[in-house]
Amino acid sequence: MVKTIFKFIPLTLLFSILTLTSCKENKTPVEKNEITNIATLEYKISSKLGEGAIWNYKTEELYWVDIEGQTLNIYNPKTKNNNVIKTPSKIGTVVPYTKQQAVIALEDGIYQVNLDNGKLNQISDIEASMTENRFNDGKCDPQGNFWVGSMHLKESSPKASLYKVAPNGTTTKMIDSVTISNGIVWSKDAKTMYYIDTPTKTIKSYDYDIKTSTISNEKVAINVPESLGYPDGMTIDQNDMLWVALWNGNAVAQFNPKTGQLISKIEVPAHNVTSCAFGGKNLDVLYITTSTNDMTNEEREKYPLAGSIFKYKPEAKGRPAFFFKEAIR
Repeated sequence: MVKTIFKFIPLTLLFSILTLTSCKENKTPVEKNEITNIATLEYKISSKLGEGAIWNYKTEELYWVDIEGQTLNIYNPKTKNNNVIKTPSKIGTVVPYTKQQAVIALEDGIYQVNLDNGKLNQISDIEASMTENRFNDGKCDPQGNFWVGSMHLKESSPKASLYKVAPNGTTTKMIDSVTISNGIVWSKDAKTMYYIDTPTKTIKSYDYDIKTSTISNEKVAINVPESLGYPDGMTIDQNDMLWVALWNGNAVAQFNPKTGQLISKIEVPAHNVTSCAFGGKNLDVLYITTSTNDMTNEEREKYPLAGSIFKYKPEAKGRPAFFFKEAIR
């Protein structure tokens, strides 16, 4: 019967059938490869707006915040314990300082927080009177200055800014006309700073002068397609590739800032992916924060683990985070 069927099939049609069959078979490895690029659950929690992931390489703990839950969190992957410190207002981000202290951004300024008892000591009251804004993401530069940005609460006007808080508390506005200040990192040679203002859907680069801790020569390094989502928090690996959390994008994207090209994408079982940081003893695990905000009922059913901490182990490794008041190692 098989011989009879093929006898009456025209040669061109037979070739098309064989070609389509071959193509279908060759898709299998691609699908399998995509399936492996999926983050897995590290710590289940329904945070409202998980953000600000940063790895304390000295204590081997993940610092992160729940902005709207008003909590600073210190997570230990070895014990699976998440230590929670309540804050009096929304907390935008956190950076390590000493063994007993961290520096955090609250609605009315920048504070040192005692990790044992939660006691606060304000070091800058910048934007305390600007009730239309709140602080959002931030990180320390190679000289130990805390660069922290604000965001417009209605997310509609460029009324926010990016500031540099020096170790002595002196605060300087570095970039103005910002709407939602987000991810910020520095290159391995400490000559370039990368920065995200989310609504612009771009990642900009700046020349960074380590002697003066100043920036110049703004350029667009990466245009993030809206189809991917909106760029949120960001980290950088040993090869100066950028890993960008995608709000409304269900993923973390890896970009080459020299070419602007998308290298890879890690799917995350959450609709809104907010920040990421390399951690673990060898800085080879990417920890990822997510949010339960801004989700439809359908999306909540589809992503029941939204708000949790996820992880993924890529081939790349990260670099140790800079601490407040600690100059480059």
